Amino acid sequence: MSISNDSTRVPPLAGLTGVYVIDPVHSTIGFSVRHAMINDVRGRFTAFEGLLKLDGSRPSRSEAYLSVQTGSLETGNGERDAHLTGPYFLDSSTFPLMSFRSTGCLDAGGGRFRVSGYLRIKDIELPIRLDLELGGASRDTAGNHRVGFEGSAVLRRADWGLDRNAGPAAGGALIDDKVKLILDVSAVRLNEALAA
Repeated sequence: MSISNDSTRVPPLAGLTGVYVIDPVHSTIGFSVRHAMINDVRGRFTAFEGLLKLDGSRPSRSEAYLSVQTGSLETGNGERDAHLTGPYFLDSSTFPLMSFRSTGCLDAGGGRFRVSGYLRIKDIELPIRLDLELGGASRDTAGNHRVGFEGSAVLRRADWGLDRNAGPAAGGALIDDKVKLILDVSAVRLNEALAA
């Protein structure tokens, strides 16, 4: 979903009020991390669900919830994926879900928002801040009201106990501690999603 920096193209927020479910087919929960100070390794999670409670008149009252299946991680390398979802990193067999729940939303103007909340990975829950931008809102070809957001946050692996470096099979030992979480979310207004 393309994003415009022209604030005149931001749809009226009041019309966005409602409860939305995240559409996993048209959304991406991804990440990138620097490897060997040369290039970024990128990946994504393919199984997730989420709920947005948007209050367009008072964005500070909006809420967001996201649950991600840790075993659905894909980087394009099966051996690396098995290592990252294994016991030394995400340990998806013991901790099959990671989750986010918002605690506040600040309207930064021009369709930009700062969403604070808690991210739980394994058995550690810590505060994070997501910088989001409203990508657009419209009816899709099926007549459903959709809203889109893009955003990111920078996390430190060590904060969640994910600071072991990967072995050679998983991509080498020089993995940066900083991980960029990347969101590209399309959500459908709930009453219409249930009727579909």
